Amino acid sequence: MDDLDDMDHRLLSALHGCGADPRVAAAARALSWAGEHGALWLAAGLAGAAVDRERRGPWLRGTALTAGAHLASMGVKRLVRRPRPEHVEALVRTVGRHSFPSSHATSAAAAAVAYGALGARVVPPLAAAMCVSRLVVGVHYPSDVAAGAALGALTARLGSRWMLTAGIGTRRMPVGLTMTSGGRDHDAERL
Repeated sequence: MDDLDDMDHRLLSALHGCGADPRVAAAARALSWAGEHGALWLAAGLAGAAVDRERRGPWLRGTALTAGAHLASMGVKRLVRRPRPEHVEALVRTVGRHSFPSSHATSAAAAAVAYGALGARVVPPLAAAMCVSRLVVGVHYPSDVAAGAALGALTARLGSRWMLTAGIGTRRMPVGLTMTSGGRDHDAERL
């Protein structure tokens, strides 16, 4: 475990050092602020539901999965109670004092998987940037971010069938819309 802790500390120190550039620090702070309590991702899901009326249900269910993943990460934090890094100066204030897993990374990864399946191509790279931002601002160890991203992606993946089906007694999503197709229509089997 000491090797993992040492690697966590060294990687965090290196990425936190990127925050010495004021532009990088400002971008990381903005992403941290936007991702607080999953706000950016929940707003994106609701916007998707408002704009894409034909797939409103899947967008709303994807939003629910993202919120559920965020809540799950908060529950894990209360159990694990890992303190935030102290060897670097945080560039932002945090709501809580526990770091494992990163709730920002959890909701970002859940949104990347869920909304990415609906064709929102900008979400996965933005989610990756948000994950890195948590290291740049110095409030998480890399293992916190990795665990959060895994929890979020797993939550969205496990809920994918529910998300992509229109509900009992209604038609299913169009052919080709699967969690791996990125919203592209092609000759795939129905879910």
